[in-house]
Amino acid sequence: MIEVRNVSKIFKLSRKQRKEMGGNFQGNSLSAVDDITFTCTPGRIFGLIGPNGAGKTTTLRMIATMLTPTKGEIIVGNYNTRKDPRKIRQQLGFLSGNTGLYDRLTAEEMVKYYADLYGMDARAYRKRRDELFDTLGMEEFASRRIAKLSTGMKQKVSIARTIVHDPEIVIFDEPTSGLDVMTSKSIIQLIRSCRERGNTVIFSTHRMGELRLLCDDLAIIHKGKLYFNGTYQQFEDQQQAATLEDEFIRLTEEAV
Repeated sequence: MIEVRNVSKIFKLSRKQRKEMGGNFQGNSLSAVDDITFTCTPGRIFGLIGPNGAGKTTTLRMIATMLTPTKGEIIVGNYNTRKDPRKIRQQLGFLSGNTGLYDRLTAEEMVKYYADLYGMDARAYRKRRDELFDTLGMEEFASRRIAKLSTGMKQKVSIARTIVHDPEIVIFDEPTSGLDVMTSKSIIQLIRSCRERGNTVIFSTHRMGELRLLCDDLAIIHKGKLYFNGTYQQFEDQQQAATLEDEFIRLTEEAV
């Protein structure tokens, strides 16, 4: 389970950063996340959506213990992110678009390297490896070096190494961004399998269609604030616009 309780994140800005914000910006700090509260429960998929710069990635990084909240608290699997970050990392998988791969390793070596970091024994690794490579269709390029892989193949490797240790809590930050339809389909299938295993899953996306396919619960964030937090069914029930895309635009425009 993930519990985000009245969390805010404020970044102090350097002189250069303030200048980059433009002439209309005032102050010495930026509020990236502003007093948000939500809960992600096991066996359900929680979608976090919002425009670019809304605070999605900052929120996910705080849950993953990469950033510390300025205010509030986050509980992940009964551990507080401030007090027990190491224990949280042991039971968590975090996929970020900014995480690099080692070009000189093969796809299989990359995944095995992370399995070794988590102390998996050979039998457990082999079983999990076969399961992931089959689901993601990775066998055909398992022995190829990362440098020779396509963008979609690299993303599959990133996902496999993120969850090879079968974490209880999984965070996907835009897992299908920039990928083709077939690659996206296999990743969506894998996210569903995480739910079926009883994992706690939270993911961010720009693709509205993925919400219909995956989400049990949903939150909309804009300029650091939550403007909707409930089940996907509740979101559809309150929908005023003709399409999901238009409803998302309506809510974010009303928030301005």
